[in-house]
Amino acid sequence: MKDEKALGIAEEIMMEFAAFTGLEPVDDNPQRYLWTDAFAVCNYLQLSKQTGDKKYIDLAIRLVDQVHHVLGKHREDNNRTGWISGLKDQEAEIHPTVGGLRIGKKINERKPSEPVDQRLEWEQDGQYYHYLTKWMHALNRVGKVIENPIYIRWAAELAKTAHNAFTYLPANRERKMMHWKMSIDLSYPLVPSIGQHDPLDGFVTYNELQISAKEFNLSRIPLLGREISEMNDICRGMNWTTNDPLGIGGILFDATRVAQFIVNENMDYSYLLESILDSASAGLGLFISSSPLKFPPDYRLAFRELGLSIGLKGIKSIEKFFNESNPPLYEIISSLTNYFSVGDAIEEFWVQNRRLVSWREHREINMVMLATSLIPDSFLLI
Repeated sequence: MKDEKALGIAEEIMMEFAAFTGLEPVDDNPQRYLWTDAFAVCNYLQLSKQTGDKKYIDLAIRLVDQVHHVLGKHREDNNRTGWISGLKDQEAEIHPTVGGLRIGKKINERKPSEPVDQRLEWEQDGQYYHYLTKWMHALNRVGKVIENPIYIRWAAELAKTAHNAFTYLPANRERKMMHWKMSIDLSYPLVPSIGQHDPLDGFVTYNELQISAKEFNLSRIPLLGREISEMNDICRGMNWTTNDPLGIGGILFDATRVAQFIVNENMDYSYLLESILDSASAGLGLFISSSPLKFPPDYRLAFRELGLSIGLKGIKSIEKFFNESNPPLYEIISSLTNYFSVGDAIEEFWVQNRRLVSWREHREINMVMLATSLIPDSFLLI
């Protein structure tokens, strides 16, 4: 899709998103959801860059503030009030992320005494590690774009909190493992199993924040050396391959950031990039083999497919970084270019089919991820 057309559609989508969720005009009870809002923040940053309109920077900053004041606090239907961190208002305003951030689900979390209902758990609140890492990335992008290190400090403080809460050392084990979902106050696991890509996402995101902290050279931004080392240990021996398009897109996004570490920071992560890309290539083969893009629209989930489209945009952005001087990386990146048409087809389909029931059922998350696919640069940068 031509850049001008893509920009126009993205602008339309993101202004509708602002209205739907209480961002613009400002609603006294905004509807915030952490994953969706992380993508939205990056989209507003990119709209500002491409249009020169500073109102989009204002929307990104206002969205960060809303997320912290809604998802950083206990739910209205909870018997607890105030900030999740337990800090008093003045201190909590300075450190809004040290208690973590709620997902933003409509139903309250499961209490420790309540039986597990795996279907209902998807609809219940708590904290997801992979949502927190997306918010860390969004905060980092804001801090770098507006050159204000407070956002990077908030991201690093969130990383410290999330790492300490979600990782644990099992009995008779030498290295830590992770939980997938924690309670709102991070006191007990709601889903104790490990997310397939959470360790990789954490490792890459911690490195991103560490780089930014050093760029700003401020001691007030916590460094994450211990957390990076422990997450590296958790990553050892894990298999990243999946046939889920959102999962493939996620590791391609990780690959895009690792490629920037190698090129811009001279970090020795070529082995990691090759491993991620191998897994993504295998997953893409599995995904395409089932011909999912030929399924009836009601059997397709836009946001999952658009995750893949975004990830493939990342590979487009790093393709120019590698050439025949690094044969393993050059070969696998070249092979992934064969899938670019898949991402383009996904994007074009959902641009044309935003009135479908399957689109409207997940409207906000579909909107922001389509906009990210159309204008991906701010999201894909570290």
